Amino acid sequence: MGLFSGCNSQLQRLGRMLVVVGVAFTVIPCLVAAAEKASAEPKPAVVEKTDQDYIIGDGDGLQISVWGVPELSGGVAVRPDGKITMPAIGDVNASGYRPMELAEKLTERLKTVVKAPIVTVTVGGITNNKIYVIGGGIPPGINVLTGRTTLMKFMCRFGNFKAADLNSAYLMREGKRLEVNFYDLLIKGDLTKDIMLKPDDIIYVPDNELNKIYIMGAVNAPKFTFYREGLKILDAILEAGSFTKFAKENDVLILRKGSAPLTVKVKDLMKDGDLSQNIYLMPGDFVIVKEGIF
Repeated sequence: MGLFSGCNSQLQRLGRMLVVVGVAFTVIPCLVAAAEKASAEPKPAVVEKTDQDYIIGDGDGLQISVWGVPELSGGVAVRPDGKITMPAIGDVNASGYRPMELAEKLTERLKTVVKAPIVTVTVGGITNNKIYVIGGGIPPGINVLTGRTTLMKFMCRFGNFKAADLNSAYLMREGKRLEVNFYDLLIKGDLTKDIMLKPDDIIYVPDNELNKIYIMGAVNAPKFTFYREGLKILDAILEAGSFTKFAKENDVLILRKGSAPLTVKVKDLMKDGDLSQNIYLMPGDFVIVKEGIF
């Protein structure tokens, strides 16, 4: 009996150990799977304030809702002094705040008259998102935007830019000049130069008057053309209808401000292929084709 009793005791202990091991093998994989599932689940997004959030400005229409208190809810307009007026708390500065920031400010002010107020601020009529265009190269004016847009998208409304000096254009923001390359963006299509516009941005685009190149003399259609990158003497003469039959093709004069007159032998260029004569033109050049009977 003693021998069998000892064996039974040992078997019982062994059985309990096997049960514990079995439970461990069952529970641990479940815990690991649960941990992996939890780590794979997307975490709630953290909402951060950015410079792109709308800033309330003078003239904007706001809808203010105080949950459960209709007497304190309603639409208000931001006055020219940047303030709004609400029942029970009076004047509150609104200009310069984001809607969420203004809601937090109103919540604190309303705690004196409402227990645990819940305030929501919604922007209705937007008048603060103004972009100013000056310079004469494109139609000047004040443009009120109803949403966010980029410089490229905004400039597309003006059609072509033949009368605009895009190389001299720039953008002013908060009194500082931003060196945005309008030419690369709008002519070359380099979208890396595009930027997001902000309220009160000033876009300066001068006219192209100083970039005119005049082609005159013995050409079929005397005219002016606007300077563009890579423009050469042969391009200009062909744009002016080429030479007349009385033109002295090897006596083409270029007058350039600050430089001595330059004579170009265009006949050698056109008939003999002397590419050294196909010189680049500069803004403000005068191309004069001399005329002779013989």
